[in-house]
Amino acid sequence: MKGWQFVGTNKPLELVEKPDPKAVPGKVVIDVKAAGLCHSDVGVLRDPGWIPLMGELPVIMGHEIAGVISEVGEGVTDFKVGDRVAVCPTGPSGAGAPGYVYDGGFGTKVLAPAADLAHVPDNVTFAQAAASTDAGMTSYHATFVRGGVKEGMTVGMIGIGGLGMIALEAAVSRGATVYAVDTNANARELAKKLGAKDVFADIKDLAQFEPDVIIDFAGFDVTTREALKAIKVLGTVVLVGMGVLNTTIDVTPFITRQSALVGSMGGTLQDVIDVLEMMDKGQVNPMITTITFDQIPEGVQMLEDNKVTGRLVALYD
Repeated sequence: MKGWQFVGTNKPLELVEKPDPKAVPGKVVIDVKAAGLCHSDVGVLRDPGWIPLMGELPVIMGHEIAGVISEVGEGVTDFKVGDRVAVCPTGPSGAGAPGYVYDGGFGTKVLAPAADLAHVPDNVTFAQAAASTDAGMTSYHATFVRGGVKEGMTVGMIGIGGLGMIALEAAVSRGATVYAVDTNANARELAKKLGAKDVFADIKDLAQFEPDVIIDFAGFDVTTREALKAIKVLGTVVLVGMGVLNTTIDVTPFITRQSALVGSMGGTLQDVIDVLEMMDKGQVNPMITTITFDQIPEGVQMLEDNKVTGRLVALYD
């Protein structure tokens, strides 16, 4: 198998060849068909603050994985050779995330715990399935689990990128009224197409609608601070984005509005299953840009340069 290996901060990914993994008890070998690229991949490559989250280095990156099972280990009963599957990177096995703790989806094969797998419905493409495993799971968890978004609520969403676009479409499909904020004109236009009631470049414009929930998919300090000023009394701000790893808040509106500020990271296997179901029903159809396996380093650079609209996925032969 081949894979793009992380060796250290501010060092280029290295293309390596390794022996094909073999199935062991409780795990399966997956022939990777699609691997999503994420802004956190940029963070790993550029910010040493991510190193404590990694396992033993070097490691083949890629935590958004979809493919076909080619070998099944002893004791695995819910999956068989030929099944189309997606890997939950925060699954119940406790093994940790692929691409961080063990070799991930930037390799052509992955050895993954069966407990972390979700069946991919026939109507869902491998590219969509890859996007479901992190972008979809994280968006869903932030919106419906941590944010508690329900039918009839007014919701603000900051950052209509790979996460925000999925959350927006999912929230609208469940009957919420969504107002979107993004500094990028193309992202605002995308938000309109996905069903946003209105779109803005300035977070301050959300205050007039008194959102029940504001979800900050950007996380650039000022975004969270302004969200807390725009939320309704007793409203909730969900912080997802890690644009910068430190933030400050104005405590006056935070206290006087009795706001809740909650963090949201990743999600659960059930979140992945729920997102795949929404994709299967056509309720969520994320915009996806595709590249090839050989273009993965170039794709990471595209993300760093903010040249990707929607989600970026590498498709393998």
